[in-house]
Amino acid sequence: MKQQKEALRLLEEALKELESPKGSVLAAVQKISRTSVIIDKQDIHIWCQIQLGEQKYTRALKKFLDTLLAASIDDSKDVADKLEEYREELEKLGLNPDIHYTSEEIVVKSKKSGGGYANIGYIEEMYAALVRTKCGNDGIYYQNNLNQHIHYVRNKAHEIASKLFNELKFSGTIGNCFDILKYEVDDKLLDIDPVLAEQLMLAFKSVSSSREEEWSQALTTCRRLLEGLADHISPVKNEKNNGRVLGQGQYVNRLWAFMDSAIESDSNKALAKTHVDFLGSWLEKINKLANKGVHAELGQLEATKAVFHTYLVIADILEYLDKGADSAAKPDINTATIDELEALLGVSRNIAKEIFKFRVKEGYLDFDSLATINGVGVKTVKKAREEFIIDE
Repeated sequence: MKQQKEALRLLEEALKELESPKGSVLAAVQKISRTSVIIDKQDIHIWCQIQLGEQKYTRALKKFLDTLLAASIDDSKDVADKLEEYREELEKLGLNPDIHYTSEEIVVKSKKSGGGYANIGYIEEMYAALVRTKCGNDGIYYQNNLNQHIHYVRNKAHEIASKLFNELKFSGTIGNCFDILKYEVDDKLLDIDPVLAEQLMLAFKSVSSSREEEWSQALTTCRRLLEGLADHISPVKNEKNNGRVLGQGQYVNRLWAFMDSAIESDSNKALAKTHVDFLGSWLEKINKLANKGVHAELGQLEATKAVFHTYLVIADILEYLDKGADSAAKPDINTATIDELEALLGVSRNIAKEIFKFRVKEGYLDFDSLATINGVGVKTVKKAREEFIIDE
């Protein structure tokens, strides 16, 4: 019981770091690492050590990554044997390809300008230095790539910490139900729009406060969050949808328009729309009262209900967004950066540049034109089909 309490304390502190705009990802990963030792989660401990730059793992991962990239352009037996040798070395170290060197992780770590396998604390320092000096890069590190790296580790660490916290605190209890919903919504929303996810998490935090002004702020945040989500999935249009105006202020109508296109079942569509209508009109009413200064009507219960209903509505919407997630998750080869072409296709930097230059010159890339580029072979074309949206 004492160990469980200590683990929960560490995880709570880690989540506070990760959910705060000024929080330290390094501190959070260190706390998750200590928690993983306490509760004997070896896979999580290794993942944390990789983010902390532990050379026992990073040296082997670098060799594997370099050879993996080499194998994409050199299919000789020597390279293939070397790749298998390094794969076996990773296995002996206890590394799992589904956890410690996933495709997403490899893409992030393959960018040397984003810090590669350096300690996440060092990466945070380099990013802060570039922001402070207003430099896009220092010749080695690039601000955008460092930021992407930090964003990836923050999201992954939040996913791990939330899951562990729920397992430890709520396993086998009724209290687990809402936390499961909250975790799933927070996690999916982070992938779609980190700003919206942060707003929702802060609204949830506000309703547990003892300060009345924070309850009112939570209500306002919920309304703005739905407006932001509508902007993301159903932008403003001059046309109407079933007689409903789709202007900037009509966020409920625009959520309706999304549901009309995304939900096939009429009964499911009606239920989802009813819930959105209820929450939208209720939030508008409560916010009008708040603007008039009718504080007696704005208790903690109203704020809590607003946040809970918002989570439920967003959970419905995200469920239908998931239907198109597989294709949306793949980048379009016609908008991909040189870094993405290099990492996802597993080609050399020079070949990635040739692909990029060809696309700029011709204005478009498809399977047939990709195959005509010098250095691009059958394996690369096959990889393009797996990793990118690209026309036949």
